[in-house]
Amino acid sequence: MWASESDHAACRAAIRVGSKTFHAASFLLPPRVRKSALALYAFCREADDAIDQSSAPRVALRELTHRLQQAYRGAPIDNAADRALADVVVDYAIPYELPAALLEGFAWDAEGRCYTNLDELKEYAVRVAGTVGVMMSLLMGVRSTQALARAAELGIAMQLSNIARDVGEDARLGRVYLPRRWLSEAGVDAEQWLANPRFEPAVGNVVDRLVREAESLYVRAVSGISELPADCRPAIHAARLMYAEIGREVSRRAGDSVSQRAVVSARRKTLLIAQALSETVRGTPSTKDWPVEPAAEYLLTAVAQFDRERGWVPDPLAGESAFARDVIWVLGIFERLEREQRERASDSSLEVSVPAARLVPSVTGNV
Repeated sequence: MWASESDHAACRAAIRVGSKTFHAASFLLPPRVRKSALALYAFCREADDAIDQSSAPRVALRELTHRLQQAYRGAPIDNAADRALADVVVDYAIPYELPAALLEGFAWDAEGRCYTNLDELKEYAVRVAGTVGVMMSLLMGVRSTQALARAAELGIAMQLSNIARDVGEDARLGRVYLPRRWLSEAGVDAEQWLANPRFEPAVGNVVDRLVREAESLYVRAVSGISELPADCRPAIHAARLMYAEIGREVSRRAGDSVSQRAVVSARRKTLLIAQALSETVRGTPSTKDWPVEPAAEYLLTAVAQFDRERGWVPDPLAGESAFARDVIWVLGIFERLEREQRERASDSSLEVSVPAARLVPSVTGNV
């Protein structure tokens, strides 16, 4: 392998500074996944910055593509994030098309590409964020099409939340990610508004509309989390809740992310982490009949083709530590006892002295 412990330390430091929300959520990941996740995310951050800060995005994209190809050839350039990435893509069988799509999305960003409608915006979001969701699932040992579809949608939802939060900040940089058609329908001329960006109710309505679209994807994404290893679910629930809260905070301000920037307080983040742990313990039923988001189909095809060509057969317990499996087994016993207790309580012929919910408060109550 190519990366040293100092390389991984450099990756952790980069994320601690460059992506505080992801860094906070990552503490809920098990160590075996967290180290690789931070390494992957460090390369993503470097790539984003390299393209975003370049005066020639396509030149920067070619340089990053070369770096990516070198990592996949097992000959990474002399850089901590590249060496760590080279290990990750081998260890977790990540198809080249996934990080390559991410780089393409960064280039779209730097070029100032406009998006006419929601479908076009999702094409962008799936590249810059959906790819990360899919790659994170692969790190966790999950490769089923349905689980990866939900992971991609979670990434798209997170990106939509970020866009809703950053409308004013982006506008002052001469960018608008809100669908142009939506703005037009609301009576807003995008170019005129960019010349003097200020909050107005029509813009707020468009922002709220985007938040609602993100919310629908967060709902779908929940069903895929149950397919992740038990010890990974708290972190993904936490990330989902934190990013969704960004959008909700914007909506509480009537969609005004122009004159102010929505911030989720540290106290609120702590409560959301507690909620994530509670949802992990309670469990969420997996819904397998959601259609695949069209923008994400090519990512799922790339993984399926990669696995077919290499005869990849994922371990259904991949990533499940013995401890995690034991926890699931014990919770199953508690749930069965609780169900039996409730059945007895509903039988008027039986005298129940202790409420069922008192038996296993960690399962039935809120954390």
